[in-house]
Amino acid sequence: MPNPWTGKGNPYTRQEVRDRLQAVLDRGEAIIAAGAGTGISAKFIEKGGADLIIIYNSGRFRMSGHGSTCGLMAYDDANQVAMDIGEYEVLPIVQEIPVICGVHATDPRRRMWHWLGRVKEMGFSGVNNFPTHTIVDGHFRRVLEETGMSVEKEFEMIALAHRMDLFTIVYVATPEEARRMADVGADAIIAHVGTTIGGSIGVTGAVVPMDDAVRRTQAIIEGARATGRKDIFFLSHGGPICTPDDAAHVNLNTDCVGFVGASSLERLGVEGPLVELTQRFKKIPAPAAKR
Repeated sequence: MPNPWTGKGNPYTRQEVRDRLQAVLDRGEAIIAAGAGTGISAKFIEKGGADLIIIYNSGRFRMSGHGSTCGLMAYDDANQVAMDIGEYEVLPIVQEIPVICGVHATDPRRRMWHWLGRVKEMGFSGVNNFPTHTIVDGHFRRVLEETGMSVEKEFEMIALAHRMDLFTIVYVATPEEARRMADVGADAIIAHVGTTIGGSIGVTGAVVPMDDAVRRTQAIIEGARATGRKDIFFLSHGGPICTPDDAAHVNLNTDCVGFVGASSLERLGVEGPLVELTQRFKKIPAPAAKR
């Protein structure tokens, strides 16, 4: 059942979150997870019918008008930012929707078992590996791997969260990473194909074509399935997968059963409508008698 003290809402057990998501699929609907960097975003994401809310540290930067990649930089304490957004803005405002906490697993200053205990105590129903080093590549990725800030830490964190009965929904960028996450018990795997396009701060050139995004997404799914597990929820995210039509295209051409939107559901939902509404207000006539 939900919260044992109030009888309503977070925290949910791992199995309760899984059951809620399976019920979505049983109704013939896609699973929709959304990032929320503010309380008002969370409030109306829930009203819109999303199935999960994920708190990313990048949400704070995104909703301050900066690129989501700020969440990967040393601009703040990623773990504390996600905790604060959840504690002070999102968890007090949502009613029923499970809330997931982004966890920076490679943070060397924290005992991860202790931090996950605080996440659980706060009332989050699960965790996500963000910021994630899975989307870092090239020379810098090799440096991270060689200096103790390896993606291995993310696998270890998810394994620990699984043992602590937290729902786990994870980002991966390759089939091998998907296999490793499946091995440690991840409940849902998100195929991350790059930073979201569009709007005022989305990427334009640094994005893969849709055909490549579809191919990479299915390869990630097959990597996880190589473990023999049949109980994983697969979702798409990022790059050219931006609109409902894009997400539908990926679902129809892969074995994905849903979509994770951060910029797509939060930032882009604000930018265009605010411009349009402001322009409409600017057209209000100013009668000469009131000048």
